[in-house]
Amino acid sequence: MAYAQRTTHLRPEGAYQVLAKANQLEAAGRKIIHFEIGQPDFETFPNVSMAGIRAISQGRTRYTSPSGMPSLCEAIAEDCGRRRGIQVDPAQVVVGPGAKPALFFPTLALVEPGDEVIYPDPGFPTYEAMIRVAGGVPVAVPLLEENSFSFDLQAFDKLVNQRTKLVILNSPGNPTGGVMPLADLEHIAQKAMEEDFWVMSDEIYARIAYDGLAAPSISSIPGMQARTIIVDGFSKTYAMTGWRLGYGIMPRGLADSVGLLLTHSIGSTAMFTQYAGVEAVLGQQEQVEAMVAEYQRRRDVIVAGLNSIPGIRCQKPRGAFYVFPNITGTGLGSNELANLILEKAGVALLPGSSFGEFGEGYLRISYANTLENIERGLEQIRSVLKT
Repeated sequence: MAYAQRTTHLRPEGAYQVLAKANQLEAAGRKIIHFEIGQPDFETFPNVSMAGIRAISQGRTRYTSPSGMPSLCEAIAEDCGRRRGIQVDPAQVVVGPGAKPALFFPTLALVEPGDEVIYPDPGFPTYEAMIRVAGGVPVAVPLLEENSFSFDLQAFDKLVNQRTKLVILNSPGNPTGGVMPLADLEHIAQKAMEEDFWVMSDEIYARIAYDGLAAPSISSIPGMQARTIIVDGFSKTYAMTGWRLGYGIMPRGLADSVGLLLTHSIGSTAMFTQYAGVEAVLGQQEQVEAMVAEYQRRRDVIVAGLNSIPGIRCQKPRGAFYVFPNITGTGLGSNELANLILEKAGVALLPGSSFGEFGEGYLRISYANTLENIERGLEQIRSVLKT
């Protein structure tokens, strides 16, 4: 029997494929160091966990509004507005089980078959998947290593045309850790207003920025809030991956449409998870700051270690918890090298080609792991490349 065309292009995420292979090796008795999964290695903060537990014990396990509990929407609106320097109405907030609904559903609400959507490459694989599911035409714009993995703006300008409906940004970015500078965002914003397209700004790593610098949001540029969808969530900032809690912030009319898509798909996000989210936003933030400081310490160690390995050069990323080292000096392709490192060194990481055509020649390594494992993993990679 034939399946609908909208699903035939879908492929698994590379991280889960590598994880499955690593798990098989572990089941066979191998010790594997995991650098492949983009998941904080910290536990959910105790005050947040206890808020969720209290909510369950108090019977807060019912349906909520499809777009989210008012108390959570209000907390998100205030927090988002303050951090980005914009005014946000709680009615613009749409809560979902993770950030992916805030990626998928606005795309479904905006993109007609044949519309073009520009997205970053290398980039999060879901971007291309959701564009194709919506019937849109995915158009990849290269991220340039020499521009700290921001857009190739010359290529971007040539790609924009009258069919461009949406442009996707991700800063700080997965897989590169790159942060788009304000000047690049202003360039894209000017183009958006001239050519009349929407911008989806995936800011899931916005709080994980280093060296005392903040990642700017395109929504804060005058005139852009009315055409920007901010995507964010709790998984990375509050180590809440398994709680499944994310949100989008968008103009009211689009929020209403996305709310209807939520109504007819997921119904509503778990009530007790949302209570945990309220505590995460309104509670103490020192734990977030301590986690980011630890990530920065790990970043510095892994960047220095990678740059000491012949054939590898690695920029120091300004955000997220990934490095994206250039491995062209090894003479090996990214898939070949990633497999070699897993099988010979016992270190699981991802080939850059998992993130698009322009990811070839790179590896993605998550340093959401202990310093001990990072140092051991670096030594094991070094030993393999010496042979």
